[in-house]
Amino acid sequence: MKANELHDKTPDQLRDELVNLKKEAFNLRFQQATGQLENPARLRDVKRDVARVKTVLNQKAATAATDA
Repeated sequence: MKANELHDKTPDQLRDELVNLKKEAFNLRFQQATGQLENPARLRDVKRDVARVKTVLNQKAATAATDA
């Protein structure tokens, strides 16, 4: 997921994406704990995607605060 893709989304869409990513991260951690994780790199990618979404949400909130 690219940051440019996230900038085009609305805050509501970003929050939905964040919820989905957190669910996926939970499932991946559960798979890792039970020894069923096939792609360990996916766990890192999901964590980074969560951070990207949070960053874009904070940027949009800061922009909205300065515009108001």
